[in-house]
Amino acid sequence: MQRRFFSSPRLLAAVVLALALGACDTDPPDEGELSTRSDALADPCAGNQSFQVGAGIYDITGPAAELGMMGYAMVDQKTAGIHQRLRSRAFVISSACNGKRAVFVSADVGQVFQGVRQQVVERLRAKYGTLYTDDNVLLSATHTHSGPGGFSHYALYNLTVLGYDKQNFEAIVDGVYQSIVRAHDNLAPGGIRVASGDLLDASINRSPEAYLRNPSTERAQSAHDTDKRMTLLRLQGDDGREVGIINWFAVHGTSMGNDNLLISGDNKGYASYLFEKLKGTNYTAQRTFVAAFAQSNEGDVTPNIYGGTNGGGANDFESTELSGRKQYTLAKALYDSATVPLTGGVDYRHAYVKMDEVQVAPQYADGLAHTTCEAAIGDSMLAGAEDGPGFGYEGSTCEDIDSVWTVFNCTLFTTPCQGEKPITLEMGTMQPYPWTPEVLPLQVVRLGNVALVGVPFEPTTMAGRRLRKQVLAQLSPLGVDQVIIAGLSNAYAGYLTTREEYAKQDYEGASVHFGPWQLAAVQQEVDKLAIAMRTGASVAPGPTPRDLRNDQTTVQTGVVYDDKPLTASFGGLVADARATYTRGETVSVKFWGGHPKNNLRRQGSFLQVQRKSGTSWVTVANDWDWETKYRWQRYDCAPTFGCSHVTTEWKIPADVTPGTYRIRHDGDWKSGWDGLIRAYSGTSREFTVN
Repeated sequence: MQRRFFSSPRLLAAVVLALALGACDTDPPDEGELSTRSDALADPCAGNQSFQVGAGIYDITGPAAELGMMGYAMVDQKTAGIHQRLRSRAFVISSACNGKRAVFVSADVGQVFQGVRQQVVERLRAKYGTLYTDDNVLLSATHTHSGPGGFSHYALYNLTVLGYDKQNFEAIVDGVYQSIVRAHDNLAPGGIRVASGDLLDASINRSPEAYLRNPSTERAQSAHDTDKRMTLLRLQGDDGREVGIINWFAVHGTSMGNDNLLISGDNKGYASYLFEKLKGTNYTAQRTFVAAFAQSNEGDVTPNIYGGTNGGGANDFESTELSGRKQYTLAKALYDSATVPLTGGVDYRHAYVKMDEVQVAPQYADGLAHTTCEAAIGDSMLAGAEDGPGFGYEGSTCEDIDSVWTVFNCTLFTTPCQGEKPITLEMGTMQPYPWTPEVLPLQVVRLGNVALVGVPFEPTTMAGRRLRKQVLAQLSPLGVDQVIIAGLSNAYAGYLTTREEYAKQDYEGASVHFGPWQLAAVQQEVDKLAIAMRTGASVAPGPTPRDLRNDQTTVQTGVVYDDKPLTASFGGLVADARATYTRGETVSVKFWGGHPKNNLRRQGSFLQVQRKSGTSWVTVANDWDWETKYRWQRYDCAPTFGCSHVTTEWKIPADVTPGTYRIRHDGDWKSGWDGLIRAYSGTSREFTVN
């Protein structure tokens, strides 16, 4: 749809004369002049409250056994079952007033790696042409640390997983793509209401000393050392149908610790589950309610509010419940009270930036010009953060040398460009390709009076505040009154801290790849996008990131075959249920099983809790429900060593209907004779819940 600015001959003549006079001006217009000129053109979306809105959800759960998890970088943390299935939650929002649309996706993954976005956009282009591109597709990760890994095309992120895993990569790419297709197909006229509120007891700053290095005048502008604000969009059709929600709140997905082996969406996945259960979401339906609890600037923010790994629960599951329910409770209150309409139109700007050679102008730094560095990580990254401790300790710098190892690194490896950082690994100089991406996407998406800043980093609290303040200053003339940081978006390259926090070299500072002036470089480049949006100018796409899909290696082994004792069958019982249970007890049933890599059963389930209704069985819970757990374990059945046990657990809810129940397990086994994969199922005895 083209804008019609020139509706009369007089107006057209006046504009032509103005352009002619402007052509004689040898000095380029400053930002104020550009703003004045753009403001002179009527905004076709001023006051608009009518949108096309669509939501879609799809399963992205990868291999549930023997694949390293992504987040804590623990070699021995490999998947061994499912507590929650992982989902991609997609939203398409279009404004007819200017003919533009944008996609926002919140995916239950640790990171949205660059290869994932490349292939999602590639598939969208194959289906829709130029309707969806890098410019208007924003993919964000919830940052759960309990999902399977191996889905990056860059070596650093696959190291502890022992290489690339094609099966997991495809599960994520296809699931994200399918969720967007569903959202597109569900587009219908609707409106969006916005609400915000503070959640004070769900997060703390895990690097408070680094935060205190920021200027006191800057810190005094905020009451807390983490961002407590949750902003929520309520999407509803003109026909009254509830479409879904998107909310953003900054907190790490680390309620589940680094010894957990069950796939989980962590606190944000649980919050989404609670909201979707409230609204009767059908995870297999083409059209259903979708609740996204999206990530923001969580770089130094932990849900473990009692310090270290302590989230307040007796175990990680309880801590996840506590954190997720707090987010859910506030989101529900905001949803129920949301009355303020989102106003304006959809717009977007996007550019790729070669982050290891940005020339940073003085006004974005300390009054001097600076250059970013080749990607490298520091000693303190190995130490891990408080909620995911590793080796050594944080705060190791070349200005305060405290060990022989630091002296060695600072003397032989650290470059002046990286400032205080003792370099442990310089990813940017690896051959034949860097171990982490250096050509990275930056994005600004406007949804009416709310703007999203998509960055491929984990910004700390203060880094996020600086970015928000800067973008708000540029876009407020357009009516934008809220700016949200959408962290871990479109690619991934470590952390984003302030210069002051970087100097402390805690885990977050040591995880900044491109040196002490990385935030300044991001501010500069994002500022260009915001100015272009304000003035109606286009932006150059920037350099094209490399595509490494055909350059992947792995030392992982696939499933060779599945076996069982001669007297047993796949799906046969190893340990059965009892005859009777009461509410609150846990039913546990163990089966002879096959490897879950044989069939991921996406959009399906490895277990079903079923209640007897007459002569039929009605499913009341699946492997994605909070009260169930699906566990897989390799079992030594010498001499073949190919056996495995599947244990299904159901913690009986306090409000369950009394009656007769059973647990069913569905799986697939691979023959060692013909290599074929065959389905099987097994059921427990019938048992009574009193």
